[in-house]
Amino acid sequence: MLSRRVLRTKVVKAVYAHKQREDLTPAVSEKNLLASIDKAYDLYFHLLALVPEIAEYAAERIRIGENKKLPTYDDLHPNRKFIENKVIVRLAEDEELQAQLQSRKLSWANNRDLVVALYNALIRQPFYQRYMLSEERSFREDAQLVSDIYMTMLEEFEPLENALEEQSALWNDDLGFLLTMVSRTVLSMREAHDKIKLIPQFKSDEDLDYAKSLLRNAVASYERISLLLDNSMKNWDIERVALMDQIILITAIAEAENFPSIPVRVTMNEYIDIAKYYSTDSSSSFINGVLDRVITQLTEEGKIVKSGKGLL
Repeated sequence: MLSRRVLRTKVVKAVYAHKQREDLTPAVSEKNLLASIDKAYDLYFHLLALVPEIAEYAAERIRIGENKKLPTYDDLHPNRKFIENKVIVRLAEDEELQAQLQSRKLSWANNRDLVVALYNALIRQPFYQRYMLSEERSFREDAQLVSDIYMTMLEEFEPLENALEEQSALWNDDLGFLLTMVSRTVLSMREAHDKIKLIPQFKSDEDLDYAKSLLRNAVASYERISLLLDNSMKNWDIERVALMDQIILITAIAEAENFPSIPVRVTMNEYIDIAKYYSTDSSSSFINGVLDRVITQLTEEGKIVKSGKGLL
């Protein structure tokens, strides 16, 4: 399922877009946020369909070799282990997965060059070569190979990044997390199970409500929290703070104020980590200091109240 980290990141980006474009109303920004969240889940299914496409290309190459006028010994005796990988076959045939791909209109059919590039890169991978030379034929080994493809080869594969960017700008930052979701799905598969246990979009309905509420509160409280930050930052003018840092701070404080069940330390750690990825090298320590000061002040004033054990 999409983690709270992913949802927080998408809310931060939605707040950023909202402040960048004067024509965006809160309702439109929320609609865009939900579209971004749904698009991330699309990528989960899209990636699950990618390795079967590579295997189909490998099978096509074997068929071409077998049909040569003067086939070599290797052409007539190909190593079919990859194309007969039980996990890949299951991914290609699973009815629910195929239904999701069809309903979401997801296909790699127009990305032939990408599939060829992935195959050519795959056959050079040491983990693939070891797999093909191994005499073991187990479902577990098959699952590990597929997981290795997703986790070892695909995250920084530039042709894949380019193809995804062409298909949706909303996929720019989702690839790493979704590859992890796909790998978890693959490694959870069992030979005795007829169906793949696909990961749901959310752990619970509360996660979607959380994301929508966080966006609404961050947008509605933006000016008030900006003034609060300005008053709390000695020797700093809020206008001089990078916009992304401002938005990360405002979203973090909006979360601390409006979600009593989320511990302060969780909120702080999450947004400090988001700053490490989306802002400048020095932003995380800056945001850590400002958040600590502001949240302490708001807690002392009774404006941040946490409920439950260990939530202070």
